[in-house]
Amino acid sequence: MRSSLAVVMTLLMLACTKATPATPAAAAPAPAPANGPRIILPDGYVVHLEIAADEDTRQQGLMYRDRLPDATGMIFIFPTAGDYPFWMKNTLIPLDMVWIDANRKIVHVAHDVPPCKADPCPNYPPHAVALYVLELAGGEAAKHKLADGQVLRFEGLDKVIVR
Repeated sequence: MRSSLAVVMTLLMLACTKATPATPAAAAPAPAPANGPRIILPDGYVVHLEIAADEDTRQQGLMYRDRLPDATGMIFIFPTAGDYPFWMKNTLIPLDMVWIDANRKIVHVAHDVPPCKADPCPNYPPHAVALYVLELAGGEAAKHKLADGQVLRFEGLDKVIVR
């Protein structure tokens, strides 16, 4: 009798459990820890970071996200400085892209870049040499008055291994 009851209870629990969708859009970013890697903008605003420091993570970027939490962004770190155009394939939200040189100086800002609606997706080149690209929610760069020539403060990024 007990084993029959246990089987019935198990089946009921499984029937009532909600399945998690397996689509990439269901993946939500983990909240950035308050003491984790961050960039401090010239106005003192702190951006907590997800890091894209290898080819796979840089290619994935912020694809399939339906939002970017306040005070968060993604920093793309490249092994060498270069002219790195970005695109918005499979990106669902508008983003600001901030290209930053090896001295942590802003060399280009692309504001409110829209999601790509159809292939081929356009590229957004900086026409400048950069080592980093910071992606923020659309409108954040204007809100914090980010401009070419400003220097950003990086914290917690000194031990990142770039591949």
